[in-house]
Amino acid sequence: MEGPALVVFIFVFSNGRNFDQVVPLLLLIIWAIHYINRSLIFPFRIRSTNKSIPLLIVILGFIFNVLNSYLNARWISHFGYYSAEWLSRPLFVIGIFVFIVGFFVNVHSDSILIRLRRPGEKNYKIPYGGVYRWVSSPNYLGELLEWAGWALATWSFSGLAFFVFSAANLVPRAISNHRWCKQTFPSYPSNRKSLIPYVF
Repeated sequence: MEGPALVVFIFVFSNGRNFDQVVPLLLLIIWAIHYINRSLIFPFRIRSTNKSIPLLIVILGFIFNVLNSYLNARWISHFGYYSAEWLSRPLFVIGIFVFIVGFFVNVHSDSILIRLRRPGEKNYKIPYGGVYRWVSSPNYLGELLEWAGWALATWSFSGLAFFVFSAANLVPRAISNHRWCKQTFPSYPSNRKSLIPYVF
């Protein structure tokens, strides 16, 4: 259901008037890095558990990804203005840095989860290492950092809206996951927070 985020973005971007400018191309690259990983690499890394997803969730996820990628690509490739000077603006530099940090936190955290179970195992285990030292859902934290960085780098309403929507989706899930872990594992690390180290 995340495939459209890559395909639609590239299609819309390639038909925009800014498609050949440096900053929009860099923004296309970081968008593509996330969604190539999420839709083409990650599904083949996880071990299938025969879990089903309700069809409505898949349809809604598909629709959201189409609309979100259209809005972000349209802004970057057509309505936004990103001259070459944008490369040296603090918002862009900080935004790209935050995105990259978030991407690595996300991918590393997913890798820890993927390696947590051996083939054939079905029981849940406590993950350790990486940002799991501090929070229960570092993969969600990584994704939020990515889209916070995107919102800063693009300095756009569409980027901000994507970050806010992601937070509205991931923050409650992180809180619920943290609560479940504490209830399920008596030995769960007491110093771990839900999502933000040392905060909550």
